[in-house]
Amino acid sequence: MAGSCAGRLWAGLWGYIALGSLGLFAWLAGASVVAETVDHNTFSTSDQCIACHSDLINADGQNVSIGHVWRGSIMAHSARDPYWQASVRREVTDHPGAQAEIEDTCSTCHMPMARTLARAEGGLGKVFQHIEAAGRGDERAMLALDGVSCTACHQIRPDNFGEESSFDGNFVIRSESGTDPQIFGPFDVDDGLSRVMQSATGFLPDSSTHIQQSELCATCHTLFTTSLDGEGREVARFPEQTPYLEWKHSAFAESQSCQACHMPETSTAPISSVLGEPREDFSRHVFRGGNVFTLQLLDKYRDELLVNAPSSDLQRAAEETRNHLQTATARLNVLEISCDEDHVVIDLEVTNLAGHKLPTAYPSRRAWIHLAVHDTGGNLLFESGAMRSDGSIEGNDNDTDAGAFEPHYQMIDDPGQVQIYEPIIADGSGRVTTGLLSAVTYAKDNRVLPEGFDKATADADIMVHGRAREDADFRAGSDRIQYRVATRPGVREVVVRARLMFQTIGFRWAQNLAPYDARETKRFVTYYNDNASASAVLLAEEVNRLSLP
Repeated sequence: MAGSCAGRLWAGLWGYIALGSLGLFAWLAGASVVAETVDHNTFSTSDQCIACHSDLINADGQNVSIGHVWRGSIMAHSARDPYWQASVRREVTDHPGAQAEIEDTCSTCHMPMARTLARAEGGLGKVFQHIEAAGRGDERAMLALDGVSCTACHQIRPDNFGEESSFDGNFVIRSESGTDPQIFGPFDVDDGLSRVMQSATGFLPDSSTHIQQSELCATCHTLFTTSLDGEGREVARFPEQTPYLEWKHSAFAESQSCQACHMPETSTAPISSVLGEPREDFSRHVFRGGNVFTLQLLDKYRDELLVNAPSSDLQRAAEETRNHLQTATARLNVLEISCDEDHVVIDLEVTNLAGHKLPTAYPSRRAWIHLAVHDTGGNLLFESGAMRSDGSIEGNDNDTDAGAFEPHYQMIDDPGQVQIYEPIIADGSGRVTTGLLSAVTYAKDNRVLPEGFDKATADADIMVHGRAREDADFRAGSDRIQYRVATRPGVREVVVRARLMFQTIGFRWAQNLAPYDARETKRFVTYYNDNASASAVLLAEEVNRLSLP
């Protein structure tokens, strides 16, 4: 490893003071890194970086510490995520002959530092071996549990950015022989200051704006899985998650990068608490997304999951994630409420404010409309999409029957119908599944499209599947749907409440783990069942009244 940060930092500072901006003697980190190989000195755990990249206050007086903000994020906990661990266990149980390859693939982006080292040594990435060894303080295991850490992302080079060869975690990390590993950031660094960091950590900072490109995120957030049949044979290449490709096909590709939303810029602030200079366009390392539920589980079950981030950091991340979901993700508007002879007619519009599908990425996610109509006395006249306390949705066929699912609707007139924006995956026989390595196609994909997304020209990897493809009101940026509610004698006024709800882990994706007799699967199902009522987030809401003739 790079050694003691504190000791090396003082050595670096003393050299800087003695030699000034002319530089100082560089303390190399040990064994050299050559061409496309890496060694033990290529990575450090985040605690080596947090020492200097915390206690940062911006021009508005807010604490924007890189280290403290990052350590509360999902990125920091990618290897500790109990749902991910359970899902990997499920896949290796389903496909035991491919266990080594599955763990290697799954560790690529969830344990990038340990996996990169393993591959450089001619081996494969491990998942469960590292998790088991972490409690013993094993060095490689600690790199694995540090998740998507500082010295992983900041060493990625732009060599293959935007190319298909960069997807599936095929990022490039490389250093010249005889030099310290390079750490990239968007700001120019004074030569003397760069040598302070090099001397203190063994990493040489270099200025490059490629760290702010969406293509960096795309290396891990564009994932194709190799589907296997019952005999372990490869049968398909399945687009498991494609937010970058969705973004690229949208209007956002011309105006906003991934980082613009997920790492929002703050007012002027230093990037280091040691000799740090005020910087404009400082990107906060919040990595805000949609996973409030997992952040809550990580905090609640921190001892079992080996979580060492302070509870306050996780709670702050969860609150910021919730705020992002409720202010910058979607709108729900009641366009019109009218009535005919015996029905109240409600026209709704869901608008996607994100730069990719809503929801996007891992296919366990779903958003849906919960519509309730009451009379003025509070009596329920109609309801579609109510969530039960176990995390299931009333009327959703898939939550009742693992082999069924709700179609995309243009009009709903029955409480048993629910508009759910989701991906439904199917195996080679057309059976609905939640097994990623069994998936061959999408039986349904009506996730709300981003602005500028032309569904007619979308590639097969990001195309719309199912009835939404023929729905003229399902278009770039939005979807419109009509509800028809039968009126009742004596009712003179109705209250219409429309809500757009969101779950990162739908009921079926959790419950399909229950039959697996393994620690990780049983643990997560218990977590889910005990906390299911908190699994959903309200994205948007509108309440209206209508007087009836």
